[in-house]
Amino acid sequence: MQLKSKLTELEITIGSWITLGHTAIAEIMASAGFDWLVLDMEHSVLELSEVQTIIQVLDGKGCPAIVRLTSNHPDQIKRVMDAGATGVMVPMIKSAADAQAAVDAVYYSPRGHRGVGLARAQGFGASFPEYRQWLEQNAVIVAMIEHIDAVAAIDDILSVPGIDAYIIGPYDLSGSMDRPGELNHPDVQDVVARIMEAGQRARKPGGIHVIEPDPDVLQQRIDAGFNFLGYSLDIRILDTVCRSHLQLIHTKAQQK
Repeated sequence: MQLKSKLTELEITIGSWITLGHTAIAEIMASAGFDWLVLDMEHSVLELSEVQTIIQVLDGKGCPAIVRLTSNHPDQIKRVMDAGATGVMVPMIKSAADAQAAVDAVYYSPRGHRGVGLARAQGFGASFPEYRQWLEQNAVIVAMIEHIDAVAAIDDILSVPGIDAYIIGPYDLSGSMDRPGELNHPDVQDVVARIMEAGQRARKPGGIHVIEPDPDVLQQRIDAGFNFLGYSLDIRILDTVCRSHLQLIHTKAQQK
């Protein structure tokens, strides 16, 4: 089943973040079995040429590639989709108009306003009609809910046709409430609950990014009702495994 179908059926999917530009990282993470992988252009140094190369690797592994954008700009959306991305994760969606703008940038007329180009996604010009059909059946648009202003408009945002899922950006959300990083503050937790309730009303899959690679925390989020979950990111997984293993090795060595 394709990712878009899984989202429509509200199945639990678990993905992760790629911030390092080496294709081996993408290949390892895709082979591990993530349901999708986000290529982070917002908070990493990934360039578009690197993103396209990584998308090619993920395509070969059958893993959907979602590109986290730097902004809700149609030019960037058009370019990453032309590179072959399965979809986009759009930051700072605060209104239904913001959500509609993202949808318009992904889809061609008459559904949207995307300009037509002949790049990798379109088979370099050989399969544009096939790509148009693929786009309608498979493209995924994820709205990032990461500002308090979005909460007042959350029902309108999630009702926009073409928004397939949402994900909460907890750090930016807490920052917009003047509580940066205070993720467990009752006010922040209340807003997260309100967003999740809106997702349930709209029957839109949603989740949150579990930054530290902790399976117990991930399970807590699943138990809470989230079904579109980001599990850590390449650099945190690498750092955590290296540190924990070395600590264990040193501890055992000292016990001898």
